[in-house]
Amino acid sequence: MAELSDIDLPGSVGAKKEKSMGTSDRRRALLLRVREAGYVDAAALARDFAVDGSTIRRDLAQLTRAGLIRRTHGGVLPAEPGNVIDTPYQVREHENPEAKQAIARAAADLVQDGQTVILDNGSTTYQIAAELKRRRNLTIVTNDLRIGMCIADQPANRLHMTGGVLLDTVYTLVGPAAVAAFDGLHADWAFLGAEGIDAEAGITNINVVEIPTKHAMIAAAAKVVFAADSTKFGRRAFATVCQLDEADILLTDGGLAPDKRAAFGSKLRCV
Repeated sequence: MAELSDIDLPGSVGAKKEKSMGTSDRRRALLLRVREAGYVDAAALARDFAVDGSTIRRDLAQLTRAGLIRRTHGGVLPAEPGNVIDTPYQVREHENPEAKQAIARAAADLVQDGQTVILDNGSTTYQIAAELKRRRNLTIVTNDLRIGMCIADQPANRLHMTGGVLLDTVYTLVGPAAVAAFDGLHADWAFLGAEGIDAEAGITNINVVEIPTKHAMIAAAAKVVFAADSTKFGRRAFATVCQLDEADILLTDGGLAPDKRAAFGSKLRCV
């Protein structure tokens, strides 16, 4: 991947030059902002750099072509997602929505009325929560506030929320209280998300702070399912959650190339 020192970032033809910062300097500053923050709203960039939206779009297009950033719904991420900064939920929910809905339907089909289900945080597990409205008399345990609100609207099922400290951009509760909430629990299913699923590296996550809670979820469940869209396969994020042998099912969409599937063995289910 190109680095700042490796590429020329020329100004676009006709682009307005700022009094305090030239085009190349602005683009370097913009890239540093994205790398530090992990996610930046495009409108905020235009405001903070005191340029109009068309100028920022040209800047972002140049950085995208250089392989330094990637565009998302309404904003910008580093080309390689930050190792310790989670992608905000409002970005995640617009990424691969049809695949996540298909995965969620298949996940809900695994669950029977009356069972106990653990739901990890994330946009895919949120879709699973929505699909579980088809079930009755479930006990659902989660550390995700958005999932909690979704389950709260399902009067046929019971909700248990963990305690913990809030990771506000992803609506997740973490820390000792969240971990302790799973002590002594015996769940039928745990559905967890993943930032990366790799045949050698196993299940990986973008930060370390969530991992103790994920370990507690895995330990409390009879069956563990990692549900992630196909873009997450073959990727390695910053921190290891567990190896593949701790998963009972790896649930993804049909977008995973056939020649990539054999490495995940019989655990893999593509829907």
